[in-house]
Amino acid sequence: MSLQQIVEQTVTGLGYDLVEIARCPGGLLRITIDLPWRTPSADAPAQSEQYVTVEDCEKVTRQLQFALEVDAVQYQRLEVSSPGIDRPLRHEQDFVRFEGEVIDLTLKQPMGAAAAGQVSPLRKKFRGTLERAEGGGWQITWRDEAPVKPGQRVSAKRAPAPLQALGFALDELKEARLAPIVNFKGRGAR
Repeated sequence: MSLQQIVEQTVTGLGYDLVEIARCPGGLLRITIDLPWRTPSADAPAQSEQYVTVEDCEKVTRQLQFALEVDAVQYQRLEVSSPGIDRPLRHEQDFVRFEGEVIDLTLKQPMGAAAAGQVSPLRKKFRGTLERAEGGGWQITWRDEAPVKPGQRVSAKRAPAPLQALGFALDELKEARLAPIVNFKGRGAR
């Protein structure tokens, strides 16, 4: 069995989702897990926010150590962790789960001549709100405004920058991640 199959079978067998497997220098095997997510339905509302705990990582680590030893997988250290605040988005289900959140995405190719408005045709990186596009697929919306510095006065007459949108397909993406935005006022504040 391949490393991917061993790890995926063990992690899903324990009731978690496998987010990422990475072999790093120095023999480090890094496994990223998350709690499973189900699409909200009329019967069951959206789940409350739950997070991977240290105990979850410990449980998966112990089971993976046994599974990897049985299949003689070579590694020096094993690290099991949660995806963190900059979680990668790879599958359609990830995009559905985090619809409405701010994400960072990088395209494989620049937008080229298809770019309209004030966006550079050579631009590949974007940060904005993930939304479902009208014709299916996905889009990201953003405003190109300079951030306001603390203590800086902002005129009430200042017009906001125009809202821009970019539609994309998942196969056009090089990378997509949740934007690491930290709110120090607590989890409930939005």
